[in-house]
Amino acid sequence: MKLTILGCYSATPRTFNNPTSQVLEMKGQLFLIDCGEGTQVELRRHKIKFARIKHIFISHLHGDHFFGLPGLISTFRLLGRDSELNIYGPKGIKEVISLMMKLSGSWTDFPLVFHELNSKESELILDNEKVEVRTIPLDHRVYTNGFLFREKPGERKLNIAEAIELGIDKAYYRNIKKGKDVELESGEVIPNARLSFDPPAPKSYAFCSDTAYKPDIVPLISGVDVLYHESTFMEAHAHLSSSTKHSTAKEAAAIARDAKAGTLILGHYSTRYGELDGFKDEASGIFENVLLADDGKEFEF
Repeated sequence: MKLTILGCYSATPRTFNNPTSQVLEMKGQLFLIDCGEGTQVELRRHKIKFARIKHIFISHLHGDHFFGLPGLISTFRLLGRDSELNIYGPKGIKEVISLMMKLSGSWTDFPLVFHELNSKESELILDNEKVEVRTIPLDHRVYTNGFLFREKPGERKLNIAEAIELGIDKAYYRNIKKGKDVELESGEVIPNARLSFDPPAPKSYAFCSDTAYKPDIVPLISGVDVLYHESTFMEAHAHLSSSTKHSTAKEAAAIARDAKAGTLILGHYSTRYGELDGFKDEASGIFENVLLADDGKEFEF
């Protein structure tokens, strides 16, 4: 599982940082999460192939999270894309994007499929052979979702030495990888545990931005391997959290602690701060395994 941070700052973009956007690679699939201004430039900077992006997830309709989307779609068209693009976001995103395409005469030559969201309960929005994605209802000034990505269990790994020693025909190998036992001609049943090894444990990733402190999301993300949680403010400006519906680094850490997350990644920093170490210092007092997102940073798990 690999996470590439294209942008992780709040509000207006600056010459040295970008608003929210990131790419998650999971089981060979790429997912673009939020699409602030400058996203397509950052995708190029990181040599991420546009054609590999099949699914885009937009948390909410504030500009710093989706203003890069119309430009990215237009570029896909100019590059001759013909494969389907799925966009998951709040109700209204189809109207916004379609109107811009219409008025600019830029209708796509590829299928553009919108999955509009309006439920206040967590729901399954993507389910394929390798990954499932569920929404995480958040508390912001407009309708907002986070997203929980979970790998599905992979095939078991064949114990080839044991299979050869027992004289098991290769025709059984596929079923062994699927977890099935094998019955020999003698009638003896060889348990699958003897013929295969456990696959790597499935990984999970939760994206939570933007939101006020919302402890009722903890059951939804319990045991998540990696949690990205917004930390717009440090304690000196905690009084701004309630009016803006954002979180502090300490509140993000409390969510990670209560959810028993493996790792917490902080992001969505207010641009009022000149350095980021203070965010980690404040969060680390509550949750031990804290990392700081920053533009261009890559994490592999």
